[in-house]
Amino acid sequence: MSLKCIVGLGNPGDRYLNTRHNIGFRVLDLLAGRNGQKFRLENKWESRTCKVGETLLVQPLTYMNESGRAISSLARFFRWEPEEILVVFDDISLPLGNLRFRMSGGHGGHNGVRSLLAHLPTDKFPRLKLGISGATGEQLVGHVLGDFAVSERELVENTLARAADAVQLAATSGLERASNEFNTRIPKKPKKPTEEDES
Repeated sequence: MSLKCIVGLGNPGDRYLNTRHNIGFRVLDLLAGRNGQKFRLENKWESRTCKVGETLLVQPLTYMNESGRAISSLARFFRWEPEEILVVFDDISLPLGNLRFRMSGGHGGHNGVRSLLAHLPTDKFPRLKLGISGATGEQLVGHVLGDFAVSERELVENTLARAADAVQLAATSGLERASNEFNTRIPKKPKKPTEEDES
């Protein structure tokens, strides 16, 4: 099934522009620019949109926690199936620089994805998760709403470029090919030796 829509999750406004939580927005900005397109405001959809080929790029302007409201309205109007909507967003459980496609699943603590799950009829919509490294507890909000460190910026720019490549490939050649090419392989932790191994 071909992709009809690519959603980048983020928060509107200059104060959030370069935060970790807005990396989904930034991937779509880069993809649009590469294709000579500019986003325009669509008040009726509470979003900014632009077209790349036959695929609509969407940045919901509802703030992260209400992203599902905007996307479900678009999906109903255009009669998209959830499987035709790719969602690009940050993931604290992945190291910075890692990319991972998934075809379904839960929200993993991400409020934008939580909103999509609440508004769409199924969890079977594809996602591209972008690692932003993790924080826990009270530090989490400050982490995701904070800017990247200066020392991280080169890796961030590289990640944005690879993510835009991955999204473009998914739109033109399918999710399976994009997954095979861009999913980061995380090596398994070495098994701790047992007493039997050491004897």
